[in-house]
Amino acid sequence: MSTMTALSPEVLAKYQPVIGLEVHVQLLTESKAFCGCMNRYGGDPNTHVCPTCLGLPGALPVLNRRAVELAVLAARAIHCDIRETSIFSRKNYFYPDSPKGYQISQFDQPLAEYGWIDVPDAAGAAKRIGITRLHLEEDAGKSLHDGFADSVSRTYIDLNRCGTPLVEIVSEPDIRTPDEAFEYLTRLKEILLYTGVSDCNMEEGSLRCDANVSVMLKGAAKFGTKAEVKNVNSFRYIRAALEYEIGRQIEVLESGSRVVQESRLWNNAESRTYSMRSKEQAHDYRYFPEPDLPPLVVGEVWQQEILKALPELPEARRERMIAEYEISPQDAMTLTATRAFADRFEAAARRARSPRRVVSLITSELTGRLKLAGLDLEQSPVSLAGIVMAADLAESGDLSSKMLKQLLDTCFAEGKDFAEVYEREKPQQISDTSVIEAMIDEVIAANPKQVAQYVCGKKTVAAFFVGNVMRLSKGQANPILLSELVTKKLDALASAS
Repeated sequence: MSTMTALSPEVLAKYQPVIGLEVHVQLLTESKAFCGCMNRYGGDPNTHVCPTCLGLPGALPVLNRRAVELAVLAARAIHCDIRETSIFSRKNYFYPDSPKGYQISQFDQPLAEYGWIDVPDAAGAAKRIGITRLHLEEDAGKSLHDGFADSVSRTYIDLNRCGTPLVEIVSEPDIRTPDEAFEYLTRLKEILLYTGVSDCNMEEGSLRCDANVSVMLKGAAKFGTKAEVKNVNSFRYIRAALEYEIGRQIEVLESGSRVVQESRLWNNAESRTYSMRSKEQAHDYRYFPEPDLPPLVVGEVWQQEILKALPELPEARRERMIAEYEISPQDAMTLTATRAFADRFEAAARRARSPRRVVSLITSELTGRLKLAGLDLEQSPVSLAGIVMAADLAESGDLSSKMLKQLLDTCFAEGKDFAEVYEREKPQQISDTSVIEAMIDEVIAANPKQVAQYVCGKKTVAAFFVGNVMRLSKGQANPILLSELVTKKLDALASAS
């Protein structure tokens, strides 16, 4: 249980949390930000390095053009204004994983500013979270503390990550709840994946987030003292860390003490934060313009060329699909979970007789089975081509809904695609009028009580006969023809009585 949930509702109601997020995103380039070293996760320690990313004397940085292009795409996707001229600076600090003793970053003139992302608030309405800036910088190396055979406690340094191109995305302090923070990060990750600028793999460190959080009395004009929560490696844990930290700060204030400005580490095992270091005064990084790099100029012509690669973004795509396919917002969320799946779905839907039926099969038949099997859409044994085939057979009346469900059950039980199972089973739908009429007569003869109810005006009893004939036919009767014939026969009996 978090500290926040342990507090009474009356105490919680007195305070307003204020949250801002700093997100670091590694860019999907072939090489590093300022040198030709391979930009790849893993590899033997200290093998993807060179004099430039190691900061050796005389080695000069050269900016990676592709990193700029990806940063511009990311910035426009989150509605930032692009500065035509931005400046690289040296952020000076000493730490073992920073061999140069400084980080090449951007300070007072970043690449992009003044963006936003809309998220749902507690009531489900859209809330706009402002984005202060997006700037380019290089990543540091990695300090390794665990997983070594040494009996003595040691720290090792792997500099393979040094110089990896990053964008840092800094939100305004507009977030008011841990759930809003979760939604903001979820939407941001979705947008970044759609643009293809990063793989956003948190386990590999491609996306990392620090959270600044404070609390203040509701109605107060001034924000409270903030703590920075670091070392959180999933969105779920970020939400939990914020809940804990909000509760901790409220407890401090309620006890009559004051919150200390500091950095705190999240401990997953204990579900709590610990003090890491005091930040009573802001670090003096002694920023100054990077003397080895000229100003970065991204003119209007280059911007327009870059933005040709900007895809239809998730929210716009969902709105279009809701209108085009007449689907619910929830179904649109399912179908646009990833850009790759959304692309494949729309290509498949265009080939189908009824795109709407393809949507229905995915959302009503496929996703339920996937959930039971613990699979996601990308792992489905039934391909989108298989879904289109099933939808077309159902649309033409060659496959009843019951037969379709049985075939899909077999596909999942055997891990096989629809076409293979269908060709093997080849269920034949009965569309011969005389055969269906014979079965209807049999069911009518066996159920005089229900016939009398229909004759007396209870028309809904027709469904009873349809269901019994369908069972008699083992699900193979053409459902549309069956329904028509049942109504025709019962109406004839009613007229004759």
